[in-house]
Order: sequence, then C-alpha cells, then structure tokens
Amino acid sequence: MGDTACNGSHSKKALLSDPQLFDAQFEDLVTELTERDLTDPVLVDALKRLREVLVYNAPGGKRNRGLSVIGSLRELVPPTQLTQDVVQQALLVGWCIELLQAFFLVADDIMDASVTRRGQPCWYKKDGVGLDAINDSFLLEATIYRLLRSHCRDQPFYIHLLELFTETTFQTELGQALDLMTAPPNQIDLNRFTLERYKAIVKYKTAFYSFYLPVAAAMYMAGIESEEEHNNAKHILLEMGEFFQIQDDYLDCYGDPAVTGKIGTDIQDNKCSWLVVTALGIMSPEQRAVLEACYGRHDDASVEKVKALYNTLQMPALYHKHEDESYERLQKLIACHAQNLPHSVFLNFAKKIYKRNK
Repeated sequence: MGDTACNGSHSKKALLSDPQLFDAQFEDLVTELTERDLTDPVLVDALKRLREVLVYNAPGGKRNRGLSVIGSLRELVPPTQLTQDVVQQALLVGWCIELLQAFFLVADDIMDASVTRRGQPCWYKKDGVGLDAINDSFLLEATIYRLLRSHCRDQPFYIHLLELFTETTFQTELGQALDLMTAPPNQIDLNRFTLERYKAIVKYKTAFYSFYLPVAAAMYMAGIESEEEHNNAKHILLEMGEFFQIQDDYLDCYGDPAVTGKIGTDIQDNKCSWLVVTALGIMSPEQRAVLEACYGRHDDASVEKVKALYNTLQMPALYHKHEDESYERLQKLIACHAQNLPHSVFLNFAKKIYKRNK
C-alpha cells in the first residue's frame, strides 16, 4: 500500500509521504493553539510562551509513535476510505501522542535531573525556564484535549479516544511512580531491583503509551471497538514495548550519544534498568559488593567500574541474544493473537525497533 494520501486529489498534499504530511501539519497545529483557539488579548504573553514550549519540545524525536497512527490505519482500512480528511485526522491524533510524550519527557527530565534531550538541553535547563517547566508540561498535556475536541468531536470514535488518552496517561504515571519509588536518590538498595518490578515499570511507564496507544487509536478510528481485538493487540504490543525499553536501557549505557541524542545517566541515577537487573542475577558476591559500592554514584570512577563490571559479565552478548529471542517470541505472538488483524500492523512496528541504534 502506498505512503501517500489516497484520495485521488491532484493537490500537492496527495504527493507527500506520511512523514512529510506529518511534519507539515505541525506548524498549523501550533498556529491553531496559539493564535486561533484562544484570542483574549490578555493572554498574549502566555500564548507566546505556549508556542515556545510546543516548538522546543514536541518535534525533534523519531516520531515513531505519532506516525504509527496513520501507518496502522493504512493497514486497517481500504485505501478508498482514506480521504484527505481521514488522513489529516490520523496525523492529528499522531501529534496528540507526540504531545503526550513531550508532556512526559519535560516532567521526567526534571525528576531525573537530566541534562540533554534529543541532542539539545532539556527544557528546564534553558535560561529563564527552570522549574516553570512543570507548568509548561501541564500546558503540553492540555493541548491534546483541545486538539481532539476541535478535530474529532463529531466522530463516532471521539469518546473512545478521550478514554484511551486519559487511561494511558494514568497508566504511564503509575509506571513513573513505580520507577521513582524503586530508585529514590541517595538510597541505594539493590534488593529492590527484581525482574518482576522491572517488568511492571516497563509495562506501565513505556509500553502502553508507546506501543498500544497509537495502534489502539487507529483501531478505534477504523471502527474496531471489540474488547477482544483490543486485548489481542495489547498482548502483542506490550511485549514489543518491553523489548523497546530493554533496548533503551542498553543504549543508555552502550549507545553513542552522537547518535542517540542524549547522554545516558541510568547508572548515576540508580535506575532499575535491564542491565542491572540481569547482572544481579548472574554476578558473584564479590562483584555484587563492587556494584553496591559504585551504583547510583555520580563520580566518573564509580560509573566506569559499573561499566567494566557489565563488560566482564558480557552484557552486550546477553543483550543481543535476548534481542533475537524477543523477536522470535514476537513472531509467535503475532501468529497466535492477530488472527483477525493484519500482521503488517505489528511487523511494521517491529521493523522500526529491532536492531535500532538510537
């Protein structure tokens, strides 16, 4: 199936690819939110601030989540149903997911005291922003519901989307709570780092919003409301989300910051990552003593000792083995659970994440 808007139109828009259409829509959304939505003159300064927040924080990522809405919809409905309006709606819902992520990331970077994000300083690190970024994150979340209301209110799937976004937000925030409670700053307790806790954090903090949300949104837009079909999709997508986070943890330590756009800080931040959880299961008591002395410390020497320990335990080889096994497991899940859904919905996602380096 083609990558262009299948509406037989001779307009320029019909010749653009989905990523091009997606990028082209962003400025329109910013203008709508900051110039056309609220026009009370006393809000000029606040709306100018909103524009800055949107432009700095919403674009610049890989856009996989946002583009997965239109990508999934193309697999779920015949091309004849994809009018230009439907395509624009799917792109808009995709941007709502990108805005949800921007909301999470602005807040997350403050909580983690992160330095860079997507190759630039974290928003709260910019001069004159600081902890005002907390309110900016709220603004990002609020724009989601203004856009959904103005573009989807008259659609049969509107309530489904509202419930999906609010439920996913709650799930993600519960996952973040688990993450923060498992690794409080300056309280190193490796006994908290179990595989069970790790999987719970990943499922709630990452997998629901990154994997289930875009596909579920496309399913609702395609008129697929069956709880059974959504559960089948969820089964596959949460598994994929777990691997994605494991991959993120691996890249935090072993990725190239010039490629990933961020400097990994999981070791310093005392994070319950796949690397530390897996290492704890195979290390000797002597190695555990080294880990206890160095994990969650911010000095370079401690971080290097933890990395050296990971190398001794051959974590890169274990990770690559896990990646291959995860991909095989995913293929089986798709065969088992996606009898009534196109396999391409899930395989397209898998192609983007397996063997990635950022």
